[in-house]
Amino acid sequence: MSNSTAGLLAIGLALLGAGSALAQAYPAKAIRVVVPFPPAGAADILARSIGQELTKSWSQQVVVDNRPGAGGNIGAEVVAKSAPDGYTLLLAAATTHATSVSLYSKLPYNLEKDLVPVTLVANISHILLTHPSLPARTVKELVALAKSRPGAINWGLQGNGTLSHLETELFKELAGVQVQLVPYKGSAPGLTDLIAGNIQVFFDSVPPALPHVQAGKLRGIAVAGSKRSPAVPELPTIGEALKGFEADNWFGVMAPAGTPPEILARLNAEIVRILSNPDMRKLMLARGAVLHPSTPGEFAAAIRSDIEKWGGVVKRSGARIE
Repeated sequence: MSNSTAGLLAIGLALLGAGSALAQAYPAKAIRVVVPFPPAGAADILARSIGQELTKSWSQQVVVDNRPGAGGNIGAEVVAKSAPDGYTLLLAAATTHATSVSLYSKLPYNLEKDLVPVTLVANISHILLTHPSLPARTVKELVALAKSRPGAINWGLQGNGTLSHLETELFKELAGVQVQLVPYKGSAPGLTDLIAGNIQVFFDSVPPALPHVQAGKLRGIAVAGSKRSPAVPELPTIGEALKGFEADNWFGVMAPAGTPPEILARLNAEIVRILSNPDMRKLMLARGAVLHPSTPGEFAAAIRSDIEKWGGVVKRSGARIE
C-alpha cells in the first residue's frame, strides 16, 4: 500500500470515527422544535407529544417554540437559517412545504436548499366546520346554499397561504361558488370567531375542533382528506360529494440543510421509534392524528407530490401573496 493510499484510508477512518462520536454525543443540550403556528393547534399538540418522549429518551429538554405568521413561513425561516447541528428542528406542515412555494412570489428561504426531511409524523384530517345557525348539514346542502347566496357566506381561513386557504380555493373551484374569505392568524382565533357566529364556515384540524363539535357548539360536515378519519368515522369525505376534492394535512420533522447525516439518522430512528409505539398511536388517534413515521426519502416524495398538486390550484385560482 502506497503512503498516499494509506494516508487517505486513515483520513477516511478518522472521519467515520468522528461521525460516530458526533452521533453518540448528540444530544448534549436542549433541543428546540419550532412550530410555525400558534399554541393549541394540531402542529403544537404533535410537537409537544413528541418532545415529551424525546426528553424522556435522551434526558435532554425538548422545548417547543411557537413562531406563527406568514402562513408558517416565519417559523420555517427561523429553522432554515439556524445552525445545522440538530438542536433546532421544524415541525413542518403541508402549509409550509406544499402551498407556500407556489403562493408566495418570494420566500426568505429556499425549500430545496435550506431544509432537509427527517420523517413524516402524522396525517391529521381537516374538518369542514359550520356554525349551527347555518342551514346546511351536508356538503351538497352547503354548495346549494353558497350558490343561492353568492359572496354572502363568511368563510374563515387559518391564514393567507395556509392549507385551509388552498382547500377553500379548491372547494370554490370544484363547487362553482363564491364566498367571502376571512383570514386569521392561526386556528384558535378562527375557531373562536366561528363559535361566536362571526364567520359561518372554517376548515380546522380534528384535535382542536372535535371537542366543540361534540359539545354542539359547531357542526362537522365532512373531512377534507382522501380517506375518512378514524377519529370521526361517521363523517364522510368532501370528495364523496364533491368529486376531485382531496386535501391531506400532513406534518413532519425537518432540519437545517447541512445537519450531519449521523445526527439526521439518529433523529429519524428515535422519532420513528416513538411514533411506532402502540400506546402513542392510540393516544394520538384519540386526538385525531393518524401517525405515519417514514424514511427521509418517503417524506421528500410526499412534499414533491403536494407541491405539484397545490401549485395547480394556485395557478387556476389566481391566488397569490406578495
